[in-house]
Amino acid sequence: MSTLTHQLTANLSKALLMGACSLGLAITANAAPATATSTTTMSKTKPVFLGGGGEYPFSSAVRVGDTLYMSGQIGFKEGKLVKGGIKAETKQSLDNINDVLLKYGYQKSDLVKCMAMLTDMNDFEAFNEVYKTELAKPYPVRSAFGVKDLAAGASVEVECIAAK
Repeated sequence: MSTLTHQLTANLSKALLMGACSLGLAITANAAPATATSTTTMSKTKPVFLGGGGEYPFSSAVRVGDTLYMSGQIGFKEGKLVKGGIKAETKQSLDNINDVLLKYGYQKSDLVKCMAMLTDMNDFEAFNEVYKTELAKPYPVRSAFGVKDLAAGASVEVECIAAK
């Protein structure tokens, strides 16, 4: 083996060892504390499925560690889509997200990512007007998509992730 090959192999081995040690430290730092007593607070990696979804086949949220992944919310109130168009639906969607956050011990300031789905991208500015009044800076990162249809004839659906 040439000196250059030997030197490259040694440097690569050191880099891999350092990377493995760093990964081990990161995993250890994020491990659940040994004193945790409840299965809903003990698991840092195992998903905890929250809310039965009622008649629909999904959970309202899933918590993994301190991260809460929420199902999308449309402008439903008392089992019906609110009237008033995109602004009213956006407001109700965000109110529904807030309800889920509060139910599981989070708040709007814990939001880190949101995804908006709009059936008409011409509603994007109206959506943003309401979004800005309901959430505060620094805003969560966000994606927005134009979609053909949404459940129950909704004009907007918003899905978010929160973390503590």
